[in-house]
Formats: sequence, structure tokens, C-alpha cells
Amino acid sequence: MKYFIGSIIIAILGLILALYLGGLSALYIVALLSILEISLSFDNAVMNAKILETMEPKWQSRFITFGIPIAVFGMRFLFPIVIVAIASGIGIYDTYIVAVNNPDKYYKILSSVHNLIYAFGGAFLLMVFLDFLFDDEREVKWIKSIESCKLVNTLSKTTNIELIIAIILGLTLTYTSKNYSIAIAYFSGILLHSIISLIDNSLNTNGIRNGIMGLLYLEVLDASFSFDGVIGAFALSDNIFIIMIGLGIGAMFVRSITLYLVAKKSLSNYQYLEHGAHYAILALSLIMFIKIFTEVNEIIIGTIGVGFIAIALLHSILENQKAPAKAFGKPK
Repeated sequence: MKYFIGSIIIAILGLILALYLGGLSALYIVALLSILEISLSFDNAVMNAKILETMEPKWQSRFITFGIPIAVFGMRFLFPIVIVAIASGIGIYDTYIVAVNNPDKYYKILSSVHNLIYAFGGAFLLMVFLDFLFDDEREVKWIKSIESCKLVNTLSKTTNIELIIAIILGLTLTYTSKNYSIAIAYFSGILLHSIISLIDNSLNTNGIRNGIMGLLYLEVLDASFSFDGVIGAFALSDNIFIIMIGLGIGAMFVRSITLYLVAKKSLSNYQYLEHGAHYAILALSLIMFIKIFTEVNEIIIGTIGVGFIAIALLHSILENQKAPAKAFGKPK
């Protein structure tokens, strides 16, 4: 419970502020956005936990100190404003004024570049999954028909196979969309992931991840997950403060879930949880690419993500129950 006290306090304050800003309707929308954010980002919490486990305790603490303000204010309030400012060619302050006084115009500009956002975020998440799939040092396999098949085992021995697959998909996406702006956004996501991974690997010491690079990786990962929620939130409200409060509360609880998973060593105790999160990431990545061409309901996205996590958790529990029987040579 102690891991969620801060989130509960923030949630109460946020709901009170929403009630003050827009009455009961705003209160309802904030609660709905919070639930939506948690459902869309539960796999993000698992991934965060995986990264945090490889970081020093002081950087795990800094993830809370610096990560929460960045996640709540930076990624769900300031970042969309910066995107709209770049897309519209006006200053950040002027964009903020537009967002407050003319939310319809702000949303139209944000929507006009949503394909670029999906291409960038989808590419970054795709690389996260491919790194996982072709990690030949990973011992635990979940869906063995995929992770241990002959093709994957063969490709795992190919240098930079992740980049090769990502480039092929990127060229296909570019040809299909006939939009070179999407290509730039897509390959920018690939490039950013490659740069972070390169620097991160060079700075790792005895398996301990460099704190600064780990924090940067977490924030980019969080941004990739939050893109869809920020854009979709306008379907419920055009008030950027209500949106920030709702998504911010959800982000806080995602952080609390992350800390809980790290403290309880859930990824070690439930061996397939990490696998479920990565398959959810693959699904989100592919859905982002699909959304470049057609709309996909956020409920479907959230259900797929939570579904993979739930199935992985259930399978892990079943495997844990079999463990004592295996240890004592009893039949399953």
C-alpha cells in the first residue's frame, strides 16, 4: 500500500481541482482518463520495472524525483504543445495561448501530425520488441513456437538483425503511405533507439545500467506509450488542463505499479510477465502503424495490452505451482 500513497494523494488533489475547474462532468472525465491511461500503460509499468532493476538504487530513487514531473507535466502537457508549435510554425507560448483559448484549433493542428507521432512512437516500440525477441542470451522463453523457432534462432545470429527488419518495415510503410514525412519520423524513432542503446551499452558496468541513459530510455519509452493517450483524450475533453490532470493521475499510478513490481521482484517471481509486456508493446507498435491509415478504438488497444499481461501472469502462476512438484520429482 505504501507504494500507492503518493498516487492516491495526487489523485484526490487532482479530482478536487477537476471539480473546481469544470464541475462533476470534469470530475468524471478526469477519472475516465486516469483509468484509460493506466489500462494503456500497464505494460509500460512492467517495462519500467525491468529497466529499473538494472539501475543503481540512487537512480531508482531519481526515477521518482525527476521522472514523475517529466511524465506528468512534460510528456502529457508540454510535449504536445511543443509538437503543435513545430507543426504550426508558431512559438511555444503562442501555442499555449491557442491551446487555452482555441482548443479546437490546437487539436486540429495536433491531429494533423498524428501520423508522424504514430510512426515515430511505433518505430521506437518496435525496436524494443525486436531487441527482446532476438536476444540470444535470454534463457526463459514463453511462446516457444515463436521465440524458439528455427527462423528466430537463425536470425538471432545475424548482426543487427533488428535494424534490418525495422528498415524493411520502414521502407514498406513509406511505399504504402507515399508520405516521406512519415518515413523521416519512422527512421528518427529507429535512430533515437539505436543511439540510446549504443551509449547505454558502452556505459554499462557489470550489468548495471548507466543512470542517466536509463532514465532517458525510460522517458522516451513513456513518451511512446503516452502519444496515443494524449491524442485520444481530446475525444473526451478539449481542456488541456483536464487532460493533463487525468493522464497525470494515471501516469502516477503507473509509476507506483512500477515501484511495486521492483520492490516485490515480480519479474523474477512471475517469469513470463516481461514477455507479456513485450508482446503488448509489439501489438501497440503495429496498431500505431495501422492508425496511420485507419482509426483504432483505444478500448481495443487497452484490452490487448492488459490481456497479454494477464495471460502472462496467469501462466507464470501456473508454472510456479508446478515448480515444487518438479523439485521433488512429483508428477505434474
